[in-house]
Amino acid sequence: MIIMNENDLVERDLKRDVWQEALDAVRSIKAGNVGTIHAIDIKPFPVAEARNKTGLSQAKFAELLGVSVRTLQDWEQGRRQPSRAAASLIQIAKKRPDVLNEIFG
Repeated sequence: MIIMNENDLVERDLKRDVWQEALDAVRSIKAGNVGTIHAIDIKPFPVAEARNKTGLSQAKFAELLGVSVRTLQDWEQGRRQPSRAAASLIQIAKKRPDVLNEIFG
């Protein structure tokens, strides 16, 4: 890796033809020369996965768990962890979403 100081960066940038670089990039894309596409597998947090399986909105699922929508969002985004009681309900929702729908309608 080359480490450049500010003067080196300015010198390098003065020699660049940004418009030509952009034109070359557009021509390359039109020619079908695109970069490698990497597929990544992103798994949602268990709370979001459980809610998705129930088919409920955030508002309805939060109401069912007895928490605010904001708390549910924090759980779904991994900023906070649910209590043990809530985690138990979430596990039931994840494994048997039909049970929650049947009980809480």
